[in-house]
Amino acid sequence: MINLYIFDKYCRAKSYGLGTYIKELTTALKGKDMNVCIIHLQSYNENNEKEKQIHLNKKKDVTDSDDIRHLYISIPVTPDRSIDNHEQDELYYSEVVSQLKLYINNHERLIFHLNLLDYQNFVNQLRNTFDCLIVSTIHSINWGFFFFDNLPRLRQIINETDPDQFEERMRKSFEEEKSLFMSVDHIICISNYMHELLCREYGVDSQKTSFIPNGLSEIRTSSADKQQFREKWKVNYNEKIIFFAGRMDPIKGLNFLIKAFRMVLSTFPQCRLVIAGEGDFSSFTKQSQDICTRITFTGFLDKELLYEWYKIADIGVIPSLFEPFGYVAAEMMMQELPLIVTATSGLNEVIDESCGLKVPIIVNAKNVEISPELLAEKILYLLQHPVEAKQLGKNGRKRYLNEYSSEVFSRNMRQFYKSLYS
Repeated sequence: MINLYIFDKYCRAKSYGLGTYIKELTTALKGKDMNVCIIHLQSYNENNEKEKQIHLNKKKDVTDSDDIRHLYISIPVTPDRSIDNHEQDELYYSEVVSQLKLYINNHERLIFHLNLLDYQNFVNQLRNTFDCLIVSTIHSINWGFFFFDNLPRLRQIINETDPDQFEERMRKSFEEEKSLFMSVDHIICISNYMHELLCREYGVDSQKTSFIPNGLSEIRTSSADKQQFREKWKVNYNEKIIFFAGRMDPIKGLNFLIKAFRMVLSTFPQCRLVIAGEGDFSSFTKQSQDICTRITFTGFLDKELLYEWYKIADIGVIPSLFEPFGYVAAEMMMQELPLIVTATSGLNEVIDESCGLKVPIIVNAKNVEISPELLAEKILYLLQHPVEAKQLGKNGRKRYLNEYSSEVFSRNMRQFYKSLYS
């Protein structure tokens, strides 16, 4: 019997891809064939309102649900201001290891599964304390948030003889990531892009990596049809809805979508851009003041409401400049939305030509762009060719079922864990 401990951590990414991954992995591993525990770091048990309010110092709390155990190891109530954040993290992770020594009784076939990149010293502590295997899923790369899918820029920074402050920080981050990759026993890559990146740029042995794309559970929406949802959300029956879902960050390419949408309106005025997500509203509202009556910002939507908009929308657009996988793409495919995406990183794999149109990224010396004109052209094409757009949506649904369903993900992950001891 495999004893599997999956590490989760409270952070911004919890509201987006990382939170979805942990949820889907938990669902995928329900059953009696392995002992599974989710370790919630720097968090509190959301089922315990008292703990939620006071964050009890060094509180350990255990709950069970559907054969999965959950262990919550919370942060101190008052951090020690006499030491820096890095040292506080070191002390916290030492406490986590101490808690795990008390909690883990069965050490046979012991696997620790990490999901973030700031665990280097923690990996060392786990290895020094337990006879275990340590695996890590690579959901993102730190430098990708700063210069996106710009590998020439990465290589230039690594080889720079006189780096500036920013370049030195990126180089240090790269080296820390590389150290972590080398220290774990096995790495799960969520796209072939990430697999090739780790092997080519970081020098990771391909034998210690596995390509396992993310999976997504089927979401059962209301039986209401498209027109009923439009009536609920006060959307005119003749409006064409172009839909974007994601963080309002530069990495998501939203500024290029707004520029493209302005061009679309000059040809096809009966359409609306709906933007669902949190972030820097002010910069995007300022950019779109002249067309503000044709753009709707919904803010963050929970899954139920988000999927209602997937039903309402006519086209889904994902103009990301860097996307190791892209859960939003899988969600939209599930709901038969025809897609327009950028041909970047892992997103370029998730969407093939059968279910979406692609816009190439333009890599310059220090930045990554996409052409608003070409993006507008793709949007107009789908608006003007509804039969082809509908077929793209149907093909996307088939691709989701064959490649990214929860059933496929569950099978792949169970086989992976068992292969570590075969």
